[in-house]
Order: sequence, then C-alpha cells, then structure tokens
Amino acid sequence: MPPQPEPLQPEPLRAAASLEPRTAGIILAAGASRRLGRPKQLLPYGTGVLLDAVLATARACTFSQTVLALGGAAEEVQRTVDTSGCEVVLNPDFGEGCASSIATALAAVDPETDAVVLLLGDQPGVRAASVRAVLGALRQAGSGAAPVAATGGPAGPAASAIPARSPVPAGIAVCRYDDGVGHPMAFARRLVPALAALHGDKAVWKLLEQRADDVVEVRTPGPIPLDVDTEEDYRRLLGRMREAV
Repeated sequence: MPPQPEPLQPEPLRAAASLEPRTAGIILAAGASRRLGRPKQLLPYGTGVLLDAVLATARACTFSQTVLALGGAAEEVQRTVDTSGCEVVLNPDFGEGCASSIATALAAVDPETDAVVLLLGDQPGVRAASVRAVLGALRQAGSGAAPVAATGGPAGPAASAIPARSPVPAGIAVCRYDDGVGHPMAFARRLVPALAALHGDKAVWKLLEQRADDVVEVRTPGPIPLDVDTEEDYRRLLGRMREAV
C-alpha cells in the first residue's frame, strides 16, 4: 500500500493571532518646545529623559505597531533616545500644531489596524494599565458587552469603564481622571478618517465635543498626568515623581 500523506496540521498560533485586534500606538513628540526654550523630549527624567519614559510605557503596551512622530529637535532626539521598536516619522509641519503630527503618523499606520491610541511625548505619568483600560472599554462598547472593571495591577491604579450615552457602538475611549478627561485616548478604525482630517493644536478636544455620542469614559483614579510646556510644569513633574518614590 502506498504511503498515505500526513494530515494537515492546524496552525493555532497564526489562527489566534488573526483574531487579536490590531492596535497602533501613536506617540506625539514633535513639538518645538517654544515656551520651554529647550527640547522637552530630552529633559532629564528618572534614569533617562522624558521621551524615554513615554517609550517605555508604549513598549509595555505591546502595540501591534508603534509610530513616533518627531519634528522639533528631531536629529538630537534620534541621537539621544532609544527609538527601537518604533517607526519614526518626521513631521515637517510640526509648527502648525498637534493635528499635523497625528496626520503624519496615521499615514504610516497599517490600514488593517482596529484601534489607534494617542500618547503625548511629554506626559510620562500615563500608565500602560490606562492604555489597556481604554482599549478594553472600546472593545466592550463595540461588542455590546457590559463594561467591567479594568484592573491596573502593578503598573497603575484600577480603572472602570463607564458606558457612553450613545445607542451606537463607541468610537472613542478616554480616561476620566478625578480632575477631568485626559490621555491616553483610543480611537476605533471608523474614527480614523476624522482624526486624520483635524487641523490645529487642540483639534482632538474639538473632535471629542463633536463626537460626544461616540465617547466612552474610563474612570481612572488620581489627577490627570502632568505634561510639560514650561519650566514650572517640569518642576511640578519632578516633584510628583519624587513623591511617588
């Protein structure tokens, strides 16, 4: 009897991967630091610089793709900061505001991406647990499942999803801190065209207002993480870091 061909074996790892949602992290670090007077991405912070801390958070999120948008002081940043694991894009129009960096970064994002998360390059206090919480809230809202608590674990405090007022699946998930709404923010694929079409420096906040019925909030204990625009902001950030040690 001739030998029988071996049966085809399933590929569980590949099949499982295909079911996992693709997420892209966009790190906005293209600012010119005009008010500070020196590149804020390179301010000493912890064992490195400010942007090092943000990139460490992004790596802990295990995004399918991480895009780092640079502009002001881009050459110095690339010489100083370990950007491994990131796709670095340069925004020649960084002076036109944050929206131009978002558009530049989105042009590099895989079109099959299911959700995009925005992180600020000068906001090292954001935790990976908060990123996981907003992505989880986005998925739960999209599936129609009841939101559940998202535990922060060792990386940060617990957070809980609060459903949007909308009868349609949410397209945006944001953190609701004790003192207001803040980053990280997650956007479903259907909202990416609106995100890419923004203009100016505070355009994301205007989009949240315009698409209020698309928003789901994630309750996140504590104040909004500090971002750095001035020397006073930087001193406050260092003070908060020392308090946390």
